[in-house]
Amino acid sequence: MVNKVLLGVTGGIAAYKSAELARLYIKGGAAVQVVMTPAAARFITPLTFQTLTGNTVFSEMFAERSEAWIPHIELLDGVDLLVIAPASANTVAKMAAGIADNLLTTLYLAAVCPVVVVPSMNVNMFNHQTVIDNLDRLRAAGCRVMDPDSGELACGVYGKGRMPEPEDIYSYSLQAAKVKDFENINVLVTAGPTREALDPVRFISNPSTGLMGYAIAHALRERGAKVTLISGPTALKAPPAVILIPVTTAEQMHKAVIDHFDQNQLVIKAAAVSDFKPSQFSGQKVKKNTAGLTLELTPTADILMELGRRKKDQVLVGFAAETENVIQNARDKLNRKNLDLIVVNDLAEEGAGFASSTNRVTLIDRSGAVEELPLMKKEELAHRLLDRIAPLFATH
Repeated sequence: MVNKVLLGVTGGIAAYKSAELARLYIKGGAAVQVVMTPAAARFITPLTFQTLTGNTVFSEMFAERSEAWIPHIELLDGVDLLVIAPASANTVAKMAAGIADNLLTTLYLAAVCPVVVVPSMNVNMFNHQTVIDNLDRLRAAGCRVMDPDSGELACGVYGKGRMPEPEDIYSYSLQAAKVKDFENINVLVTAGPTREALDPVRFISNPSTGLMGYAIAHALRERGAKVTLISGPTALKAPPAVILIPVTTAEQMHKAVIDHFDQNQLVIKAAAVSDFKPSQFSGQKVKKNTAGLTLELTPTADILMELGRRKKDQVLVGFAAETENVIQNARDKLNRKNLDLIVVNDLAEEGAGFASSTNRVTLIDRSGAVEELPLMKKEELAHRLLDRIAPLFATH
């Protein structure tokens, strides 16, 4: 339960959205204390937040008071959650470097509660390597960094950098306030596609980008797990403090998973492993000809089936991508492969499945219970999935 929120607002046009965010926390039953940087007050007045929250808004490190008062200590008293939204590039840089030259950055260094950072800035600034590195440092320090949205920015250009809508920040931040329910649990996650070579330049694969598996690995780290991520080829960067084992083929993934299986209490198989590979590999490029080409395929190892046979006390979670008889096919897969939970996509639904930032899934457990989740970002879905997995450890 979040009873008290410290809301930090920095300088940026998106600061106006923070007023609605404050209102949502209050509506949810939390007391809200707002701290603004001096630059933030040039975009939205402190009086707005004071009227909404009923509390004095602070921005000065050495505000005069009649009694002895240490603001960066006393403002944090009883705080369940520190949310900085919007977080400018300047404030992100100061936090990453440990610079405490204003009240908000000083509060960040003194905070022992969960911290959520919501960066909002021009797309070129957001994509600058310095900003990328600073956000990674904050993640490594335990902050929850919420990715900005893409769209038309205040400067008139289109790209990633828009502050998410207050409702999305509210939901994301409440999740961050939860306890570390996977603390010190060893988890193995697989992600991305595999590639099965036909010749030196061609391969069989699928459209998987690894977004779902990487989001799960990131969410697990945020919730205290020790994560090993076995990933097929992808352009994604591994989450901070995650052990990354890159592989290419289904055979390589099979070996890596089996080698690490016994050391993990939870295994989440989100990778899209190729079911078939060419029977023969040509050492030379296969030339195009008018007669066409007949390709003979052989099955790859069924990694999930083998894990189901091998598992002892582990919790085993699988994914399924279906185009017909979605629920029944998923139930059959769960039973055949001895899974504890299966996450199924209907690839016919818009916004679900491969190469999308969103997903819409159905969860089915061993008892037969079915839970349909609405369309949501994969980062949010990762936490919803972990919410469902956490109670399974009570029965293992």
